[in-house]
Amino acid sequence: MTTTLDRRQVLTAAALTGATAFGSLAPEDALAAPAFDVAPGAPDPNFAEGRIKSIEGSKLFVSGSDGVFHRIQVTEGTSIWKLTPVDFSKVALGDGLYARGVRMPDGLLAAESVWVNIVNLEVHISSISHNVLHMEHFGSKIVGHVRPGITASVYNGTPAVSDMSLLKVGKHVKVIGAWRPDTNEIDIATVYAAV
Repeated sequence: MTTTLDRRQVLTAAALTGATAFGSLAPEDALAAPAFDVAPGAPDPNFAEGRIKSIEGSKLFVSGSDGVFHRIQVTEGTSIWKLTPVDFSKVALGDGLYARGVRMPDGLLAAESVWVNIVNLEVHISSISHNVLHMEHFGSKIVGHVRPGITASVYNGTPAVSDMSLLKVGKHVKVIGAWRPDTNEIDIATVYAAV
């Protein structure tokens, strides 16, 4: 029996900040840096997260997990990551996202960067099969798909490699990837492991 990942649990496990003009688009570099000019504990007005409820032209209408509704404008200059850098046509209804940009006077967020379905999870490897890692995250079973030519491993902080052979059942690892909405499956971008 397959369990669907709890969206709030997955979103809570991922933390994002800026890209491009704000920093790198790579998901590994998009994690946990302070927001610009935001008081500690205050919401960042130039950041949005949630699930896409509708798309009109190049505007995304997003329902945040905290109940806040966001209008996000995507332009040709917006960087979009969905396992790899992609164009706007790959963004779909139901996708989860994080966006950073500049808040306009009418409340619209002009997006500099958008990360779609990103997850940042600490997991336990329960089994390994061809191009699949079976993992557990706080009692939830997760199926991680290894994408040849995309998925990489970082062992003990060394540069990323495509070799996954040092990953072992029973070990704890950090996984960054893209969630497949409404499933317990992710596509893996990077696995961080100690060996």
